[in-house]
Amino acid sequence: MPLPPPAPRATAHDRRISYRGFHREDGLWDIEGHLRDTKPYGKTVRGRERAAGAPVHDMEVRVTIDDNMTIVDIHAAMLTTPFEECPRAEPPVRQLIGATLGRGWRRALDEAIGSTRGCTHLRELLFGTATAAFQTLGAYRDHLRQQRGEPEPVRTTPPFFMGGCMSWDFDGPVIARIAPQFIGWHRRQGQ
Repeated sequence: MPLPPPAPRATAHDRRISYRGFHREDGLWDIEGHLRDTKPYGKTVRGRERAAGAPVHDMEVRVTIDDNMTIVDIHAAMLTTPFEECPRAEPPVRQLIGATLGRGWRRALDEAIGSTRGCTHLRELLFGTATAAFQTLGAYRDHLRQQRGEPEPVRTTPPFFMGGCMSWDFDGPVIARIAPQFIGWHRRQGQ
């Protein structure tokens, strides 16, 4: 269902966030994120002229992970920032090497680049790389397996995402349709 029609309004801000996932020839994975904030009007901010549509924030991250979703390399680029000091937040992201995109990711971000140790916008952008990585790795591994003509593996335990949202409810219709062996899993595990 689409959103209901809005009340009459004028655009005041536009934030675009995108992620792309890549499988590298060396077997590693790159997850790249891009965040761009613009205003539809020009403005002079702290003595600097900014034209309508010019970025307020324009930043990128590249997170390189292994098959276990452990970060083996990471880089940030702050292409446009409101203050000349902002790019000092780029190097601290390297402290995330060795962290895992999964349970505890938000905590790892806060410990490495939280508060005045980093940039709010980089943290927001990096937080979403975990979901993008899950979407990238699982589906592409299935694609490669199918291309090789290998059968789908028989699962004896549910994948991490089952039980994590309304659609993946262990007692719901999606599980009943596509993974009936896991119906009631949380009850069987004493959860």
